[in-house]
Amino acid sequence: MAGDDGVGYCSDITRCVWTGGAPPAEAAEVYAVLHEAQRAACAAATVGTPCEAVDAEARSRIAAAGWGERFIHRTGHGIGIEEHEDPYVVAGNTTPLEPGHAFSVEPGIYVQGEFGFRLEDIVVATADGPEELNRADHALVVVDA
Repeated sequence: MAGDDGVGYCSDITRCVWTGGAPPAEAAEVYAVLHEAQRAACAAATVGTPCEAVDAEARSRIAAAGWGERFIHRTGHGIGIEEHEDPYVVAGNTTPLEPGHAFSVEPGIYVQGEFGFRLEDIVVATADGPEELNRADHALVVVDA
């Protein structure tokens, strides 16, 4: 969306596709863990919550399922005029979310040489709770290839 000054706003979304028929049980399990972690982190993104607490929500669920070492990046980043900007949703960022903060929630789990999954939505912190802007289905899409 561009204003009169020609400046637009960025967005992000990530969904996953498995090719070659049904995924193996391990991959399906990992995807379920990731989906749960992403949903929990989105729900935790309330006004006043430190960015690191949103990261911890996703990270703790992935770690509890035994995949913590496979989550190798931050949970998210602010988005607006720039694709990556403050606030960064990462351990160590104690900045509390403010009304109007727009940011990604995008945990990932990567098993080298086998598969990797990331789910990403844009969330806006509001006084009424987190507002998720993406409406695309989160289900793992399976494609015969």
